[in-house]
Amino acid sequence: MTKILEGRAALVTGGGQGVGQGIARALAAAGANVVIAQRGVEQGEEEAAYLRDTHGVDATFIQTDVTKREQVDALVAATIARFGKLEVLVNNAGSSVAKRLENHTDKDMELYFALNYYSAFWAMQAAFPTMKAQKFGRIINLGSLNGVNAHMFTVAYNASKEAVRALTRTAAVEWGIHGITANVICPSATSPLAKEYFAANPEMATNILKNVPAGRFGDSEQDIGPIAVFLASEGSGYYTGNTMFVDGGGHINGVPWRPEVED
Repeated sequence: MTKILEGRAALVTGGGQGVGQGIARALAAAGANVVIAQRGVEQGEEEAAYLRDTHGVDATFIQTDVTKREQVDALVAATIARFGKLEVLVNNAGSSVAKRLENHTDKDMELYFALNYYSAFWAMQAAFPTMKAQKFGRIINLGSLNGVNAHMFTVAYNASKEAVRALTRTAAVEWGIHGITANVICPSATSPLAKEYFAANPEMATNILKNVPAGRFGDSEQDIGPIAVFLASEGSGYYTGNTMFVDGGGHINGVPWRPEVED
């Protein structure tokens, strides 16, 4: 990968593991300086050190709970203070719980909307003044096929991730005049959460792969990362408001997502 992001300033939430880690590594390989936001201190510090040592970029970790607005605001402010700018915002932090729709509580919905939707909304609002002043911004939000295809037993995740897609398209429309693009990646790649689901539901994992034309699950760094690099680059300036399905073709006919849940 060439250094097409040389000197760019990027912020990746949830960048210490899974898809976020893969994206952070790909951005750094392309020359971007990266702030990693993560709740886990050890993961975050190890990943920032890896980016510095491997790619020679300015990388740091900021411990953040993205379900708290004041912490998200502080995170964005600290990133801008460190780099003097913020050009690439990757809202990746997120999670889900598997349970039947009728068993979801208000607390479940509030938690996963805070984690999956509001975290992106807050970060985008905090980043906007700087991106507007720069006349350049690349917002990359992580969506999910769970929401697009209405997969069973993850309604809080599905609804919050679809809200992210609506948020992203609206930002593309309102902020495009300022040189800001906003796009969504719906990935299919190994991550700690995916591994948990598949370990608990091995038959489901096997059946999913039968419906993925590429015949494998994606790798966060090698398969998802390069797409994020494109969306972060100068070359994506006329590409906005879109959802990219980076899933080996699994979205074409859908996949049999049906985890085991308690009645």
